[in-house]
Formats: sequence, structure tokens, C-alpha cells
Amino acid sequence: MHIILVLTIILFSGLLLTRVVKIFNLPNVTGYLIAGVIIGPYCFNFITIDNIETLKIFIPIALGFVAFSIGGEFKLKNLKAIGGKIVVITILQASLAVIFVIIGLIVFQVPIALALILGAIATATAPAATLLVIRQYKAQGPVTDALLPVVAFDDALGLIIYAILFSIAKTIANNVSISVYNTLIFPICEILFSIILGALLGFLLVFGTKWFKSRANRLTLMITIVLAGVGLCEYISSTTQFEMSSLLTCMAVGVVFCNLRDRATEIIEGIERWSPPLFMLFFVVSSAELNFTVIPSIGIIGIVYIVCRSLGKYFGTYIGASITKSDPKIKKYLGFGLLPQAGVAIGMAQLASSGLPIYASQIMTVVLCATLFYELVGPVITKISLVKAGEITIVKKEIKVN
Repeated sequence: MHIILVLTIILFSGLLLTRVVKIFNLPNVTGYLIAGVIIGPYCFNFITIDNIETLKIFIPIALGFVAFSIGGEFKLKNLKAIGGKIVVITILQASLAVIFVIIGLIVFQVPIALALILGAIATATAPAATLLVIRQYKAQGPVTDALLPVVAFDDALGLIIYAILFSIAKTIANNVSISVYNTLIFPICEILFSIILGALLGFLLVFGTKWFKSRANRLTLMITIVLAGVGLCEYISSTTQFEMSSLLTCMAVGVVFCNLRDRATEIIEGIERWSPPLFMLFFVVSSAELNFTVIPSIGIIGIVYIVCRSLGKYFGTYIGASITKSDPKIKKYLGFGLLPQAGVAIGMAQLASSGLPIYASQIMTVVLCATLFYELVGPVITKISLVKAGEITIVKKEIKVN
């Protein structure tokens, strides 16, 4: 089928499923994911595996815009009051997720190298899913204010943890002596270079929006800068030994822009009006890869991964919020908003599979099945937690009307 018709089917199915899930009062992102599974090659096969491979070019682009939007939330004046608390909560929830998953898998006699990889991937959350739920229901309150920064910091910290543990796992699997340079210095350099590139592009965006005055030109410039961040990272990663992170780069663009440009929020709203179809495409294509038939093959490894990661995220957040004496709502509900997992985790899994082909099938099967579970259940749990915290008022209005 022609790729333009495939795009038509994807967008139409995503729109249609949003109406279906609304009947059950579920978030739109859940509808996108169900749509992908239904029209994908493992169900009705409206889009084939070849179609998915062709459309994968949109995945890093969509994640780039997600990262840019999240970076735009990092206003220093708004983070001063909770900045230290956010750092503590993020470190503890990410660390406990890693520790719980690694220990849980080792207890069930999973090879140490594989346990390290899956433990590292457990840190990743799905900023796109969380962001869409917050936007759709216009959530506001202390949990929402803490959720976006934690998700953003979490992915940044997760990339660092992943780079370090992946190096150690490769060393163990290949029976090579552990080097401080390979396992610590080099991965940190990759992270720093990604942030520096994003900061430079952010400065360019700041000055560019002062030169271009119209809304259309500013929107075009923002899209160009985000695409440049993704494209440069992909180019550098493919032509050098550095694995640049487009997620961190685009996040840095948003951070620099929102803190150095007056009326940045108003300008960024242009992206928010343009990006929903791209996000829909991202989720439908991502979930189309998920094959229900592989679920029985993951066995105990997949169950341990899901259970241990969920416990690590929740209790890490609870302990961190208790230590920092955060709002009781943050302590009680924030951990539930950190369960979704998708693009970043799949990206990590793909990198790990190419670097450690001996464990490739196990890594991809566990992560894809876990992604299916988390992306179907995670956004719903995020929404419920925000409702319980009293931060989604639109839901209350819908209930009253019904």
C-alpha cells in the first residue's frame, strides 16, 4: 500500500479510537496505542512491517518535540521552590527501579549482564504519554507541577545510568576487564556533548525568534531547530563513536529558550497546536510493533521486570517525597505517574540488542511486552492518580454532566 494511504489509515484509526476510549473515560493516548495494535501487522495487517520500518523516521522526530516541550517547563523561577526536592525524588525513584529489577532478575537466575541492561532500561519513563494526559485534561496542582520535571530529569538520569551499566554489561558479557574510561568518563562525555549541542541550538532559537516576528515564521523556526537537534544527533551518532542523545539535546533547547526568551510560553504554544498529529502517529506506529504472541515467551523475566520496576518507581518516589517533606499528594500519587514507558525504553533496548546480540531477543521481547502493558495501563493510572489528587477538574465536570 502507498505510504500516504498508510498515513491516512494511521491518523484515521487514531482519531476513531479516541472516540471509543472516551466512552470508557480513558485518555486519548490509550486509544492511539490500541489503534496501533489493531491495524498493525500482528492483528488486521492494515500496515505492514515494511510500512513500520519506513515510518520509523517519525519516532525520533516525535520524541524530539516531546523533549522540547518538557524542556520548556524548566523555568528556573518556578523550580526554585521544589528544585532540590525534585532532584532527590528523581534520584531515589530511578535508583530503586534499577536496584529492584536487577536484584529481582538475579534472584531468578537471569545472567548478570542481561539483568544490568534491563535494570538500566527500567529507569526510562514515557514523557509523551504523561505529557498528553496532562494536556488533554488540563491537569494543575502540586503533583502535576512535580511530574513533568521528574519525568524530564528521570530520562536524563536514565540515559546516564544506561550508558554506564551498558558498558559494564558489555564488559562482563565479553569477558573484558572493566575500564574507568569506558564505563564512566566516555558515557558522561556523550551526555555533556548532547546538552551542549542543545544549549547552542537554544541560543540560536532565542535570537531567531527576536528576528522573526510573525507566528508562522516563529513556528517554522522552532520546527527547524528541533529537527536540527534530532538530525545532528543522528548524524554524529552514525558517523562517530559518540552516541548523542537527541532527547537530551532537544530538552536542552527548550530549557535555554524558556529561561532566556520573554514570552517563551506563548511562543511554544505554537508547537503544541502543531504537534498532536505527530504524537498520534508516534504512538500508533510504536504500538503496531507489539506482538501479543510473544507474551508467553517472556515468562518469569517479564513479570519480574514489570513488578519490580513498578515497586521501585512507587516506593522510590514515596521515600524521596518523605525525606524532602513534600506535599502529601506528591508522596501518595506521584509514583503512579511514572509508570508509562515507551519510546525511550524501546530505543535503549534496540541499542542494547545491537551491542549485545547474544541477549537481543530476550531484551526486545521483555521491553516490548512491558511497553504494551505500561502504555495501555500507565496513562490510565496516571489519569486516575491526578483525579484522586484533585488536579483534573475537567473530569469532575464530565462526571457531573453524566
